[in-house]
Amino acid sequence: MTDSLARVLRINRSELPPVFLSALYFFCLLCGYFFLRPVREAMGISRGMSDLRWLFVVTSITSLLAVLAFGGVVARMNRRRFIPIAYLFIITCLLVFAGLLITDIAAGGGLIGSDTETVISRLIGYTFYVWLSVINLFVTSVFWAFMVDIFNVEQCKRIFPFIGIGGTLGAISGGWATSVISGMTESAYLPVGLMLIGATFFGLAILIVLMLDRLAIRSSLSRLTMEQVKNQKEETEKIGGTFWDGMRAIATSPYILGIGVYIILMAISNTMIYFTQASIILNNTDTLSQRVAGFAQFDMLAQMATLFTQIFITTHLIKRIGVGWTLAILPAVTMIGFAVLSIWTLYGVMAIFQAIHRATRYAVSRPARETLFSVVSTSEKYKAKPIVDVFLYRGGDVVGAGVDGLFAVLGLSLTAVATATVPLAGVWGLLSLRLSRAQYARSQATEKPLVEN
Repeated sequence: MTDSLARVLRINRSELPPVFLSALYFFCLLCGYFFLRPVREAMGISRGMSDLRWLFVVTSITSLLAVLAFGGVVARMNRRRFIPIAYLFIITCLLVFAGLLITDIAAGGGLIGSDTETVISRLIGYTFYVWLSVINLFVTSVFWAFMVDIFNVEQCKRIFPFIGIGGTLGAISGGWATSVISGMTESAYLPVGLMLIGATFFGLAILIVLMLDRLAIRSSLSRLTMEQVKNQKEETEKIGGTFWDGMRAIATSPYILGIGVYIILMAISNTMIYFTQASIILNNTDTLSQRVAGFAQFDMLAQMATLFTQIFITTHLIKRIGVGWTLAILPAVTMIGFAVLSIWTLYGVMAIFQAIHRATRYAVSRPARETLFSVVSTSEKYKAKPIVDVFLYRGGDVVGAGVDGLFAVLGLSLTAVATATVPLAGVWGLLSLRLSRAQYARSQATEKPLVEN
């Protein structure tokens, strides 16, 4: 039975334990996050779209400070210490936010956007929005950096799509549970309960990452084991360097800079879709609980589309058409989606476009994009990668918010927006192919596959 399962998943039998544990790790991370995401979105739009655009700017600035601070932490610790510490920090912050909300509600304050909203309520809500917008990218960035530490290039192409399914199942579970809970209560304490549930799943992730680290080191097929043979001190030594190393790597490496440009273009397209979605929910809901439920329902639709794509398409896609063409699918979906939306500007069309775009982003583009980091150094994985995944992504958000605001001021139609995406998608697609060729050249120079097909 184990052999049959391994053949279906295109995973070697000896790889099954670390792969399943990695999928469970990703399940806990995204399940915990999707209990929090609808709360963040509801707080962000409660006072209108203009405030939401300013929050994007604050988030971008905060993300730069956060990634530089994280780079300093990484330089002084090894991976086995700073990953659990990062999740403990998230849990602590969630407990603090929950305590602040409880105190404010007990003192007569109301949640942001409510009739009894106070300055303190608004400050808590906006701070939580910015904090989670930075933290959520850190969570996934560190997770995938750990994955490319464990598996080599050949393994990444086969294994990452399956690991992604674990995360999608976690996102679906968290989104569904949040939607159900939000529909059952209008309590002001709803965000507090969701924060505590999210903190619990991050706690489970700490236990799993420690188990996975020990399992990977003992495995004869793990990349960690192979590197440990070459350097017996690697697991106990600090990564070293300074907090500026990540910025320096991006500035001096055309390869990493190219990944960063890909991220920025993706963030711009995603933000334009996000603002359209947020405007629809804001105009069709009245209370925080309704907005939480609305965002949770959008998330559910998108995650179901993602799961379908991962099961029936992604598991074979990267291996058959290559990393470059897989990355190029997202630019094509973006261009076609805006073109269709410009013809049929309907709620249902928007929901379908958003679901397909997010499914492509997470189920197709994300696993392929993460394999690009399998050919960089450990320092670059934990210092440059967070800058690319967090700061450059949020910088792309700011650009996307600015473009959306400019289109609104100029009164441009969706047809004009769709036309503008054509050259953007062309550059984006060519960049995808160039990155794939650069990755192949690096992989040939740095390592041989550990597992033969």
